Amino acid sequence: KDAVMCADFNPNRKQLASGSVDKSLMIWNLAPKARAFRFVGHQDVITGVHFSPFGNLVATSSQDRTVRLWTPSMKGESTVFKAHTAAVRSVAFSHDGQRLVTASDDKSVKVWSVHRQCFVYSLNQHTNWVRCARFSPDGRLIASCGDDRSIRLWDTSTKHCINCFTDYGGSATFVDFNSSGTCIASSGADRTLKIWDLRTNKLIQHYQVHSAGINSISFHPSNNYLISGSSDSTIKILDLLEGRLIYTLHGHKGAVLAVAFSRAGDLFASGGADGQVLMWRTNFDTKPYQDVLQQHSRRSTPDPPPHLSDIHPRGPHLHHPQPSAIQVSSVYSTHVSDYFLLNASRTGSTAGSQAGADRGGRGRREDKEEERGQTHPLEVPSGHPSSLDTVLRHIVQQLDILTQTVSVLEERLTLTEDKLKECLLHQSQILKEVRASGESRRMERDGVEGSPVHFT
Repeated sequence: KDAVMCADFNPNRKQLASGSVDKSLMIWNLAPKARAFRFVGHQDVITGVHFSPFGNLVATSSQDRTVRLWTPSMKGESTVFKAHTAAVRSVAFSHDGQRLVTASDDKSVKVWSVHRQCFVYSLNQHTNWVRCARFSPDGRLIASCGDDRSIRLWDTSTKHCINCFTDYGGSATFVDFNSSGTCIASSGADRTLKIWDLRTNKLIQHYQVHSAGINSISFHPSNNYLISGSSDSTIKILDLLEGRLIYTLHGHKGAVLAVAFSRAGDLFASGGADGQVLMWRTNFDTKPYQDVLQQHSRRSTPDPPPHLSDIHPRGPHLHHPQPSAIQVSSVYSTHVSDYFLLNASRTGSTAGSQAGADRGGRGRREDKEEERGQTHPLEVPSGHPSSLDTVLRHIVQQLDILTQTVSVLEERLTLTEDKLKECLLHQSQILKEVRASGESRRMERDGVEGSPVHFT
């Protein structure tokens, strides 16, 4: 009944899940004439949805600060996870299905145990809202991105940030690994889409094909294609081997907020501010682009063919040596307090545009200085006292310290909870043993008292 914020296919290829601003989770059964299930439980916008690797669970995140784990059946039972102190923007399973990773406006990335259904640990180095977090296919890394204009890589064994990419002109809105775990793709509110090689920690492809912020991306399982959904109402299909835009899809009336390939890659889905979920068949790898253009020749405004400016730089193949003249525009490094001021001056927009730019958040900042990824220093009005910058910086530092302290307390509380559970379990075992021992002694005593005595 409202904008569709997220979508994901069940690995069993029989269901599609979508979450909406209307606070409901829809499970669409793809079998002919099969009914859809509507699950209600969240108290605010559903921002993320992800099926477990085996398809028996589906996780959702919400602006109500909670994560829910649902059974995608007629009963629709759910378990609530609570640890975030602000809106949760994304949720994703690890590839073994044992862990969940979430990203939140409380500037943290949290990892949860699915089996124990509890919080495990936090990752706290982002300095602003975190928009998206994903596990690598082998589970050894987590990639996250957010409004601090950075993409961070975390080592799940040491809990340390091992790399940080910070060349975005605006908020980093989405990040994901390819199926081999060798690359990540990231999208931004500055209309750019970038592919990073994790083996060399270098930017290898940079696309500027949308005319508005990008809200969601998805790798094809073959790693040869990538789709993106944008607030410009279009879906773009990129050929990563040839390094170019191959198709532009028009179907939504308003921002495209979610795109997702099926696990087999034969289908993909899109959700938009128009409240629709569209399911598409993946046939773009079988039809030549020029043939499709000829079929669309009757349209008044056919899509223009791709050109050199679609990609910077234009590379023939991912595995070929890349030109040495790759230019990555550096981002102006502002003070944390300056950026905090910029973040505080977010402005609202229409319902569709707001949902598109923010992926469900209220008050997305609409940077007027994001033209072509360029940024400029924030100017403080001359009427303010010179000490304002120092005071704000001190406040932000204290907030960061408080966030780290809360993270440590969360981990200690989790450990204490585990210890208490072990103690209670051990105590119950001891009580059972004591009762069994007392029962055996009573039976022995009763047997001795009741037995006849024979004298010879």
